Amino acid sequence: MNTPVIGVLALQGDVREHLIALAAADAVARPVRRPEELAEVDGLVLPGGESTTISKLAVLFGVMEPLRARVRDGMPVYGTCAGMILLADKILDPRSGQETIGGIDMIVRRNAFGRQNESFEAAVDVKGIAGDPVEGVFIRAPWVESVGARAEVLAEHEGHIVAVRQGNVLATSFHPELTGDHRVHSLFVDMVRADRTPESL
Repeated sequence: MNTPVIGVLALQGDVREHLIALAAADAVARPVRRPEELAEVDGLVLPGGESTTISKLAVLFGVMEPLRARVRDGMPVYGTCAGMILLADKILDPRSGQETIGGIDMIVRRNAFGRQNESFEAAVDVKGIAGDPVEGVFIRAPWVESVGARAEVLAEHEGHIVAVRQGNVLATSFHPELTGDHRVHSLFVDMVRADRTPESL
């Protein structure tokens, strides 16, 4: 059986919820904090949290450059909320010292949907997800200001881009791991499964 091993970057944020969602989507899920752990996974989830904190901890733990290299080499990656910010090639008004991993030709606006007390849920139609709309949980969520020609818009909410894919890199503004609906994680697991070579099975 083609069961991929997918890591969740476990430096800060809602790691446990992603591990549960990935397991429900038929992946072997494990936390990743260090380069040697990153080297053992077929794909990686970048969770929500605080994007500046995650990027600084990634540098501190020595995982930032290996992660950038693996993304450049085509490893499938999925980022939610803060993870979307980390996967953007450019951030509007980044905090001082904030770095990104990159991987999607897009410009992202931090906290675009408002502060913590303005969090909300909304039904989102996501391209590639069959059935009813996905229930999106938006918590201090970013949105995508613009995308380049290589990026594909998968979903919008109130005229703002909230889900994007570019090759093996997927990003959403919202948190599907908080809803019990694992279809977005299943989409990502399928991406990882399709990426694995026969030699790795």
